[in-house]
Amino acid sequence: MATSKVITAAEVGAVLAPVRGWLDGEPTEHSPSAASGDSSRPGAPDRRTLAIAVRTTLRAFAQAHPGKAVEVRVPPFAAVQCLAGGAHTRGTPPHVIETDPATWLRLATGRLAWSAAVAGALVYASGHRTEEVGALLPMPAAIKCRHCP
Repeated sequence: MATSKVITAAEVGAVLAPVRGWLDGEPTEHSPSAASGDSSRPGAPDRRTLAIAVRTTLRAFAQAHPGKAVEVRVPPFAAVQCLAGGAHTRGTPPHVIETDPATWLRLATGRLAWSAAVAGALVYASGHRTEEVGALLPMPAAIKCRHCP
């Protein structure tokens, strides 16, 4: 990891708090549709709020499980490498997980099971080591946020 700042459980909880209702299917106060009064749009948080939640949880996950064996991608916001073992240096790594921001955050917080996400084609998982990432989800710090204010 390029960054050396350790992300604490409190920081994970703080970035997840604004998106918690949205993850549970409720509009959020940080949603563009809530601000504009447009009730026909889903209550997704604004792009900045969502980006911060995704980037912080991905970085925290990579810090908790360091290495370069698996790449986890959540476009358009971030990608991290994690899990000890063989590292790749060029091209597409042999073990890749890719998903959308909502699915990543639901996996990280325990709102969605890895097996259900894979079965429902919500996660692209290539390579035999990707199942190891699924076994490490949800993230303990993110589960605590299910009850954050």
